Amino acid sequence: MRLSTVILPIYPWREARDLWRRAEDLGFHAAYTYDHLSWREPFRDGTWFGAVPTLAGAAAVTERIRLGTLVTSPNYREPVTFAKDLVTLDDLSGGRVTVGLGAGTMAADATVLGGEGWSLRERADRLRDFTVLLDRLLTERVVTHTEGHYRALDARTIPGSTQSPRMPFAIAATGPRGLRLAARYGQAWVTTGDPRVGPEGTVAASRGGVARQVADLEAACAEAGRDPATVERILLTGFTPDRPLASAGELADVVGAYAEAGITEMVLHWPVPGTLFDADLAVFEQIAVGAQNHR
Repeated sequence: MRLSTVILPIYPWREARDLWRRAEDLGFHAAYTYDHLSWREPFRDGTWFGAVPTLAGAAAVTERIRLGTLVTSPNYREPVTFAKDLVTLDDLSGGRVTVGLGAGTMAADATVLGGEGWSLRERADRLRDFTVLLDRLLTERVVTHTEGHYRALDARTIPGSTQSPRMPFAIAATGPRGLRLAARYGQAWVTTGDPRVGPEGTVAASRGGVARQVADLEAACAEAGRDPATVERILLTGFTPDRPLASAGELADVVGAYAEAGITEMVLHWPVPGTLFDADLAVFEQIAVGAQNHR
């Protein structure tokens, strides 16, 4: 089981740079950040920086840790401009970028550009079309694309990704369409747990729900003619009944249970006092170090 973290983009860079460096020093496999223009309470009216500049800064102050979005949605992104940003990030980081992609929700920045919020079906359609075009832009030097919700005309994404055949996609999905998309285009799949259970359910129900999600992913891979073992399975914690940061023993229990369910990477939120991600920072660091020492 790989252990990673997500650092919310809520810190001025004079503080944030030390957090990203510390994440690398602690031995995390990857450090991600959210890609929103704003997010839910209590963060909505507070500091919230852009994901791409934040990751560019992180790339400049780290050397080994993987970096990425968890996740980007089409809510306010366009594939052509985003592909250019990603190629730049991949170059700055020396090929350490993972691209988390998801359909987004009706909350936060879904309507910030002045349009109507998209239905669940349209969000799924747009994620599919966004992913298809982004894949082309990151694997082909010149792209013209006229199908679906997104267009490209003679678009050049040169020099392309330093990773081959492109930087990995980690696709967040719970439904059949999203899982098929992950099976087709993803090098990883992301879940925040079974939405039918949520943080108020039981631990046993949550872990069982994730195991069923993994089984559904494997079925989608089989349908696509793909070896399920080639798709990493990422659990973003903080949205299930588990409390992995309560103690080292609790983390070991959570890691073991979700590893048995088929998860291969667990992502812990960097503690944010007074929020649902509250945790003792000293305990968090001790847990992280201990977990890495016993990998």
